Amino acid sequence: MAEGAVEVCVSVCLTEVGCIFVEATYHAICPGNKAEREREMQRWGLNTYLYGPKDDLKHRLLWREVYSPEEEAQLRTLIKEAQSRGLRFVYALSPGQDIVFSSSCDLTLLKRKLRQVHLGCQAFAILFDDIDHSMCQADSEAFSSFAHAQVTVTNEIYRFLGEPPVFLFCPTEYCGSLCSPSVSKSPYLQTVGEDLLPNITVIWTGSKVISRKLSMDCLAEVESVLQRPPLIWDNLHANDYDSRRLFLGPFKGREPQLRSQLRGLLLNPNCEFEANYIPLHTLGSWYRAGKEERKGEGINGGKGGRENEECEYCPDRALSAALRDWMEELNQPLQAGNRLLYINTALLLGEREGRDLGEKKRSNQSSQPNHQGPGSRAGAPAGGGRGQKAQGRVPSGGKGLLTESQVRLLVGLHYLPHEHGPSAQKLLQDLTWLKSNCHLVSANSKKAAPQKVSVWISAVKDCVSVTQLHCSVVGGANRAVLYDLYPYVWDLRNTALVAKAFICWLGKNRDMNTQFYSSILPSFLESEPWVFKGGVSGEVQMLLPIGSSSELFTHPPPLFPTSRLYNIRPYHSKDKVREATCINIMVPIMSSILFVCSSETVSSVAHPDVIGDRCLGPCLALCPEYSFILEDELGVCGCVLGILDVRSFAKRCQASWMPAMRDKYPPKVGSTHPNTQVNIAVVFLCVGSQGVFCEVQPTDRQRLEFLTKLGFLEILRGEARSREGVVLGRLL
Repeated sequence: MAEGAVEVCVSVCLTEVGCIFVEATYHAICPGNKAEREREMQRWGLNTYLYGPKDDLKHRLLWREVYSPEEEAQLRTLIKEAQSRGLRFVYALSPGQDIVFSSSCDLTLLKRKLRQVHLGCQAFAILFDDIDHSMCQADSEAFSSFAHAQVTVTNEIYRFLGEPPVFLFCPTEYCGSLCSPSVSKSPYLQTVGEDLLPNITVIWTGSKVISRKLSMDCLAEVESVLQRPPLIWDNLHANDYDSRRLFLGPFKGREPQLRSQLRGLLLNPNCEFEANYIPLHTLGSWYRAGKEERKGEGINGGKGGRENEECEYCPDRALSAALRDWMEELNQPLQAGNRLLYINTALLLGEREGRDLGEKKRSNQSSQPNHQGPGSRAGAPAGGGRGQKAQGRVPSGGKGLLTESQVRLLVGLHYLPHEHGPSAQKLLQDLTWLKSNCHLVSANSKKAAPQKVSVWISAVKDCVSVTQLHCSVVGGANRAVLYDLYPYVWDLRNTALVAKAFICWLGKNRDMNTQFYSSILPSFLESEPWVFKGGVSGEVQMLLPIGSSSELFTHPPPLFPTSRLYNIRPYHSKDKVREATCINIMVPIMSSILFVCSSETVSSVAHPDVIGDRCLGPCLALCPEYSFILEDELGVCGCVLGILDVRSFAKRCQASWMPAMRDKYPPKVGSTHPNTQVNIAVVFLCVGSQGVFCEVQPTDRQRLEFLTKLGFLEILRGEARSREGVVLGRLL
């Protein structure tokens, strides 16, 4: 490899969550998962495994404590397993939260902790990220600055470990946005650059914690200050800051030419193990493209040619290659088993050949005859081992197969932090157009522009595709992928159901109160992705007239994934003929908004329509525009009825609905007709209303709990029309 070239590596840390053996949660590695991912790393040309999970208490919070014999044995097994596959194991420690830099006791404990893993591990990292800049009084007296304290301890540990070939240092100012006052003028970085030993590599994330792009100019600036090329810790696919986001898109925004200014690249991937196939696959393509490009330049004497064009990295081509390979894995009948775990930290590490890192390690690796080196895959195709089935995975009773279009839809909806895929962009564009032109789409509009019809239909189809994707993922063969991706697919499916119902309501409704539909999607291109949470689901919600009621969408997925498909749609007049057949299903759902009548009610046996007329009739007759139907595969299974103005509704009900009911259900001789009054309360996503309320019986604990979760508070007790009911309400 030519002088200045960078060798790319990866580190994947796995931690079990929710497993039976609680004592193993600090770094318990599922052997099958670990070995499988390590095989993939070898195929893709990645060669380092970094251990640094923040939920390992002895990695960060309890860093002073040594591992127990059982924990140490597991860690050593992990180190040996990585080394047997030609992967460099890097052990990381984060003592920065409470270390006293001037304390000889703390320094001794730090050395003791690292000595415990030193015999099996030859690469280390000291991380001082995400900590307070302040120092205790003892440190302030011993060191001239915070940076001076960190550098002094790091240099001593580096020497204590025998100056290992790979030693990483993560500064507290690890990106441009954290530097004060700037990268070039930061006293902290200047001290690090001047005093940190030259063979220690400094970690950097770019202009921001999660950088959209990495530019040559920015890297040149930080290299000048640090007096060494940085190693990029890339958070492009990290999703631990937002529980509703997942990143399945390709490695993007980093040109292969950057490697001449880097000591390495570290990739911090999704927390979900199965979600990282495309990120790591395309990263391997990015690395191989650079190697093949340099090889092509040597053959052509520096001249451009078709060979160079073909080996240039293209994110779209890399994504297509990764999708083809992932399709095979997605459609393998594999079960989740004990794969319910997450990747805490996965890093890519690269070295400069002939320079500060790795000479000793490479000589050790070259002496192993039965090991295929990670660099030997340089000429491998972009697919990197397509057709090689994963080992160590347990078959299950697989169901259906995901199509390529469905997988592309899945990736497009969960793309990258600063960018949505084509499918998500189209959905948001259609909804944005409908939002801006709601006055044209509503039923009152006399204009039937072709664009109105096409966009309306397109938006409905987009939402239907998302709900169908949910069913396909649940019915897919690979259960391991299902359990990792299901919470995200479930969340997006629920949002799509509500969006589709609202779009259909727009197409047939009357008036729109535009003040509740005037929010503007802000631009977060220059901000960190966690400024706006929720991803595509969050942006779709912002395009709906829900105001500050986004918590109505909070609905955790079921413990066991279900493919039962629901449909939410506006009420149609043709539904009236079905009221009698489905009323027994609707009555429990509607019990919180029933008409409260006396005991002298008309027999439902003699009058089969009486329940429907009592529970649903007034709303469906007087304000059907605020009525929605819930359907499943068997038909109607629920409904939601809303009233925009309760006082006006009560007057209309007394004036028109009650006389009609008296004629339909004449009182018996000698008895009086019940004086039925309306006490109705729910308005869901209503237009123009400032709040909603409903009456519930105090013994109905299930419904009380449900409404409380939706933000309803008790506003009346004992003063309701039934004297026993509880009136709950909430502002919108």
